[in-house]
Amino acid sequence: MSQQLINLSPDLVLLREDGYEVSIEHGHLLLRNIPYVNANQKICRGMLVSTLSVSGNKTNPPNTGSEHVMMFSGEYPCNHEGKPLEKIRLNSSRQIISGDLIVNHSFSSKPKLGYADYYEKMTTYAALLCSPAVAIDPLVTPRTGRIIDAPNDSPFVYFDNASGRAGITSMTQKLKRRSIAIIGLGGTGSYVLDLVSKTPVEQIHIYDADSFEQHNAFRTPGAVSLEQLKKRMPKVDYFAEIYSNIHKGIVPHTGLITSENTEILYDHEMVFLCIDKSEAKIPIIAALEDYDIPFIDVGMGLEIVDDSLIGTIRTTTSTPRLREHVHSRDRIPLKSADADNVYTKNIQIAELNALNACLAVIRWKKLWGFYKDTGGEHFSLFTLDGNHLLNQDVA
Repeated sequence: MSQQLINLSPDLVLLREDGYEVSIEHGHLLLRNIPYVNANQKICRGMLVSTLSVSGNKTNPPNTGSEHVMMFSGEYPCNHEGKPLEKIRLNSSRQIISGDLIVNHSFSSKPKLGYADYYEKMTTYAALLCSPAVAIDPLVTPRTGRIIDAPNDSPFVYFDNASGRAGITSMTQKLKRRSIAIIGLGGTGSYVLDLVSKTPVEQIHIYDADSFEQHNAFRTPGAVSLEQLKKRMPKVDYFAEIYSNIHKGIVPHTGLITSENTEILYDHEMVFLCIDKSEAKIPIIAALEDYDIPFIDVGMGLEIVDDSLIGTIRTTTSTPRLREHVHSRDRIPLKSADADNVYTKNIQIAELNALNACLAVIRWKKLWGFYKDTGGEHFSLFTLDGNHLLNQDVA
């Protein structure tokens, strides 16, 4: 994907054709081997790092907000006399973008009309840093002609520039896990898929034995066409087709998970359990506990009172640190649902399904450190009529 973005963006192609060492890594545009002068009047080599604004597979002009800012990996650049280039200094502090991509400084130099494209932005900053080095050695150049073929390990179909522009790339990488599973693609499970498909998990395995029916269309994200409904596709195939538009690692599995085949869950690092039939959860939970796999079970109970709906939305987390609450406190219903539970009758309450999914995905992101977790709760219950959120079972 990185090389495709370079190939389809004229400004990035021009950088490469001019001999700059250009690459896209961790959602940022990089120019390596930029000559500069340090405080000891020594010529060194550093790296320019820029956030990227893109639409599809092409760059946009970097002329809005703070897109004129440039980051730099190296010592602070100076003029040929060893004096710091203070006019462009914005900040000097070590920042981990992601992995081994680390910057030490940031600069601000914005033309009145902004930069027309990334070629103008990158070459302008390269010239600002390189000019003092050329004054010392006229043969010094940032145009090495070396081609950088950065590895493409992104699970996304198109370039994710949002994390880089928001400055949270290193946090987002905490979610770069090998494999998660979603069991059940009804109302809540489909919204879980919608949310996790925007994260850098390598593979998202989806499990469901049912076909996609008309009532499902009112409980899931997006708008289903009549033509799609007429196909009566397996749910997993329908959702794999939709979400493969954004994520390359959607893996569909048609069929039930029973005590006979729970081994298919063995390699997952997290499982979202989103099925209504309580008894069907028993062998799955037993297997996940045996395999030491964390899981999050979701559910809701609704009833009609005075011609209005009331009820609760439940999120139960089970990790190797805390599992006994699932059984000792009955935090997950493992018997047939109450006949009065309106939710089991396929009521159309997509907003509650979405909320249930949001609470589950937030909990998952807390477990991996994306969100700060000061409570460590493994059970939460949202009460609809009073708008109360109860947290219990702290690990």
